[in-house]
Amino acid sequence: MLRKIKGLFLVVVSCFLITNCDSNAVFDTYKSVPNQWHKDSIAAFNFKAPDTLNSYNLYVNLRNTDAYKFNNLFLIVEMNYPNGKVVKDTLEYKMAAPNGELLGTGFSDLKENKLWFRGYKEPFVFKEEGDYTVNIQHAMRNNGVVNGVENLQGITDIGFRVEQAQK
Repeated sequence: MLRKIKGLFLVVVSCFLITNCDSNAVFDTYKSVPNQWHKDSIAAFNFKAPDTLNSYNLYVNLRNTDAYKFNNLFLIVEMNYPNGKVVKDTLEYKMAAPNGELLGTGFSDLKENKLWFRGYKEPFVFKEEGDYTVNIQHAMRNNGVVNGVENLQGITDIGFRVEQAQK
């Protein structure tokens, strides 16, 4: 009887996961951060441009725990195009509400954040066919301190996502 219940549970969970898969995702990958995110550690994501006609939304995805002690997050995000062009941005994201509660989705102390990179102001179109690389590095600093935070605590995973924009 217990085996039947376990089997039924697995079938229900599988159906739930299959129906919740996001059909808009073209690329969605995470890299784990082993304890702390070192300031010189770069998460690199390689992918092929899906096409050069449609619009896409690009996101930096982060998973963090309540060990993350900042209200915001500064990232250096670099996109390398197939022809050698490089676009580098320093981006700031809000990570906590004014009361200190961490933003993001999740029921436990693990929160998931889907942060805009491209496509939020105007549609992003891959203008070149081929392989792209996105490099993500943190650029956090404590107030009044010149040198950056060497080991950022509380970030467990860094991801990058490309999804087809809704028409």
